[in-house]
Amino acid sequence: MVQTSDVFLLTNRWFDDESGESTTLEFWWHSPEGIIRQQLLQQAVCFIESADQPAAEQMLKTLGWPVQIRPLALSTFAGKPVSACYLPGGFLQRWRALLAEQQIVLREADVRLGDRYLMERFVYGAARLQWDGAVQVSAAAGFADCQQGRLSPGSYRPQLRWLSLDIETSIPRLGEEIRLYSVGLVSADRRLVLVVDEHDADTATRADIVHLACEADALQRLNQELALIDPDVIIGWNLVQFDIEVLVRKYRQHRIAMSWGRDGEALRCWQRRDLPGRIQIAMNGRLALDGIELLRAASYQFESFALDDVARELLSDGKLITGHERGSGIEQAYQKNLLAFADYNLQDCDLVWRIFERTRLLEFAIERSLMTGLPLDRMGGSVAAFENLYLPRLHRAGRVAPNLGEGYQAEKSPGGYVMDSRPGLFEHVLVLDFKSLYPSIIRTFCIDPLGLVEGLAEDSADQRVPGFFGGQFHKHRHLLPDLIRQLGERRDQAKREGNKPLSQAIKIIMASCYGVLGSEGCRFHDTRLSASITKRGHQIILESSSWIREQGYEVIYGDTDSVFVLVGRAVSDNEADQIGLTLMQGLNQWWQQRLQSEFGINSCLEMEYETHYRRFFMPAIRGADTGSKKRYAGLISAANGEPQMVFKGLEAVRSDWTPLARQFQQELYRRIFLAEPWQEWLQQQVQNLLQGRLDHLLVYRKRLRRPLADYQRQIPPHARAAGRLDQWRQLQGLPPRYQQQGGWICYRMAAGGPEPLVDEESGCPPFPLSAPDYSHYLDKQLRPVAEAIFQFTGDDPERWLQGQGSLF
Repeated sequence: MVQTSDVFLLTNRWFDDESGESTTLEFWWHSPEGIIRQQLLQQAVCFIESADQPAAEQMLKTLGWPVQIRPLALSTFAGKPVSACYLPGGFLQRWRALLAEQQIVLREADVRLGDRYLMERFVYGAARLQWDGAVQVSAAAGFADCQQGRLSPGSYRPQLRWLSLDIETSIPRLGEEIRLYSVGLVSADRRLVLVVDEHDADTATRADIVHLACEADALQRLNQELALIDPDVIIGWNLVQFDIEVLVRKYRQHRIAMSWGRDGEALRCWQRRDLPGRIQIAMNGRLALDGIELLRAASYQFESFALDDVARELLSDGKLITGHERGSGIEQAYQKNLLAFADYNLQDCDLVWRIFERTRLLEFAIERSLMTGLPLDRMGGSVAAFENLYLPRLHRAGRVAPNLGEGYQAEKSPGGYVMDSRPGLFEHVLVLDFKSLYPSIIRTFCIDPLGLVEGLAEDSADQRVPGFFGGQFHKHRHLLPDLIRQLGERRDQAKREGNKPLSQAIKIIMASCYGVLGSEGCRFHDTRLSASITKRGHQIILESSSWIREQGYEVIYGDTDSVFVLVGRAVSDNEADQIGLTLMQGLNQWWQQRLQSEFGINSCLEMEYETHYRRFFMPAIRGADTGSKKRYAGLISAANGEPQMVFKGLEAVRSDWTPLARQFQQELYRRIFLAEPWQEWLQQQVQNLLQGRLDHLLVYRKRLRRPLADYQRQIPPHARAAGRLDQWRQLQGLPPRYQQQGGWICYRMAAGGPEPLVDEESGCPPFPLSAPDYSHYLDKQLRPVAEAIFQFTGDDPERWLQGQGSLF
């Protein structure tokens, strides 16, 4: 009897049998009927040129390895016929090394076994699983077993079971083992804290607090709770790199199996090669999703990704213990007020849960997986996503993919075009923006890895579209333009249906196509591809600007996919909108006619009228008369008709400037743009600063992007502050924070130099703070902000800053 089920992929892995001659693929699926574990025999596949097959087979006769080689109706990008090598996964590395010794190139050997099996069946995230006979159900484990089975594409969107997990520990100190205090667990129907209780249990008795006598008991109970709750997804904040990393060490220390897999197998943990100091984990049938990484993958931006900061911005709520003494406050609560300590632990779990709900993060991850085939816990992965979509289509077009480094790289591809700006304070500036410019260029000019190969081999000029660096693209034999078109249509449909997670997932995938082709980490990297996108973008912006000037308007700035048009006269909002729409329609029509005439292709370029700035400020580069780039401010009308300020790239939206400078710029520019009085306000701000009423705004927060030891000459203030903090930590018996991999530091400038404000790990202020160096903040934070715009207002601050002649 044939059975079928809609399924969604949770995890996959492969392993060889004891003989090493047979490979099993194991997929864990979520289905409406429950969890299904599918196991099937499947060999690895890679390719060599058919001309190398005899030599490879001769080696196999000598070695007796279980490798089979068969010719295929496929060829390399160079047109050489290929043969497929079928072998157990455990032999892949040895086979590649052996062939390399003989100068035989092995292609696509780095494609993961499970990924290849799914992508070649166009299974991305969801599938229809078909199997013969009854499914064996493991009553004890709560999942069904399916041997072999057949997969076809599906669209099942699961309702996954979450568990929010957060641990509390002692403050790490040199020479001391970190102590596990508690583990907080929150799911849809279970809520508790496992506390390693060194106190009398009667002092803190509550239904959601479980008292354990020691760490080992807590770890055993955690295994039991995970099996009982049986989550599909464990969520948390810095979950893998802190909570799970600490727990892995604790389980090893106490020699207890970390049996978090759905089948009772231990969690697997290993060091990442691409990011030293970070770990990667895997559990059979379960996933761990970190809120920070997933927010970044979904393009969320915060000044700080600390849980308290993100929660206060998204939820207007936060941690129960905060401030400079947070670390010691947690330890004190653990020692003296276990109920408050448990509430703190549970609140952290709740905040993560609510952030996931508020941002629909899990829905985003599911939609991204359905589009790309990436597992839910695979962050980044733009290259892998591209290859999942592209490789099976390439194989059906009769080609195998190149290896890394085989593409043309003699010339370097430029980045996006940024026009020199005209600095000044302007009235009525319109912004026209090309919708998804790079994806549109790919579609319009047929830019594609296969299209490049076919275009270079095509004799007829009528069948080619010229690119850059000698690239030629076939007008009809290509893959990526059609894939981009399909993605765009699905995004438009997602927008109509109000499916924001899907729309965002597709937007990120489409935008990554250029980045992937321009990345040396992609097997399709070829600067003829990336340059034919970016240099075409340069041409489009320049020629669009020329066309706009011919219509009687001045273009004062252009940036990658946008042009900023100065109307040149006083207009109402409605008149400005009409001018913008007229320019938009005329430019789209002009490009359609131009490309049809010159190349015989249809234009997919779509210019949109985006914004009318009633007032607009483009600053000059400090100390020069030329305009800056990617930095401006403007005044628009909000949807309710109210005036609204917009800042791009200026101090007001840059986290490396102090809150003092950011707030100062926002209010000063608002007053100037709206022609409101600002002189007395500015003078009062200066007095407030000098009298210490703005000390809470004087904090710098910057990141050391290198280990502290790498800063040897001309040490910047944030590195000096980090050095002082590490010296203090050493005196406290705490390990250094910045010696190995840098990190974030908060500090304030005093007369004696930069002073760290707080040790974020312990929550303690390192030393009593000196008085701020107010002259520093006047000269380095307020002065640049004010002078930038005063240069164009004609105001001289010396006239009205009585008694503060040295201020600016």
